[in-house]
Amino acid sequence: MDVISEFFTEYDGLKAFQQTIYLTLLSALFALVIGTVVAVMRVSPVKVLQMIGSAYVNVVRNTPLTLVIVFCNLGLFLQLGIQLSNPDSPTSIDDNNFRLAVLGLSVYHAAFVAEAIRSGVNTVPLGQAEAARAIGLPFLKTLRYVVLPQAFRGAIAPLGNVLIALTKNSTVASVIGVTEASAVMKVMMENRPDVIFVVFGIFAIGFVILTLPVGILFTSMSKRLAVKR
Repeated sequence: MDVISEFFTEYDGLKAFQQTIYLTLLSALFALVIGTVVAVMRVSPVKVLQMIGSAYVNVVRNTPLTLVIVFCNLGLFLQLGIQLSNPDSPTSIDDNNFRLAVLGLSVYHAAFVAEAIRSGVNTVPLGQAEAARAIGLPFLKTLRYVVLPQAFRGAIAPLGNVLIALTKNSTVASVIGVTEASAVMKVMMENRPDVIFVVFGIFAIGFVILTLPVGILFTSMSKRLAVKR
């Protein structure tokens, strides 16, 4: 019971999980935007755009997430001087690290979002796109009004898997000093090695609480919103 009390008081564990939720939601939003653009490039009739989209997906998916996050800090901030927070703010470093973590998580998971959406595009019958072009709709309007609405409905389940993976992968942000759940867990384990399994169990339950409802929700949405053929 002492460990649980320390989790809420001395280590402010709820705030750490709140930080994890913020990381997940912001990164998911940006990853969805970037991933949608990359998916459109991958199915584009323009060969150059196809090549750029394919290169992005293949390079990013085969790059370790830790390396992406570290590059955002060491490469963008320390080497190039790119700062995403107000340098005059007393929390400038923490804010900058948080936003760099969001950037890294977004860029990395956008590759998986793009593939999920592209799998949804493949579920749309080719005849529908051909019919749209036959009545004079250009490529982008065909995507917007015909293909993508059905593609998103077909990609709900894989997008849910990406969101769950993103929630768990947010722990990597601790390598650049973001105080999220896993960072607090490491500190608690170092300070309380006598109850290390209890500490681990607390945080494991916390992540189950975060991810399990997401899986149930997206599974339910996938069944309810599935396009009937």
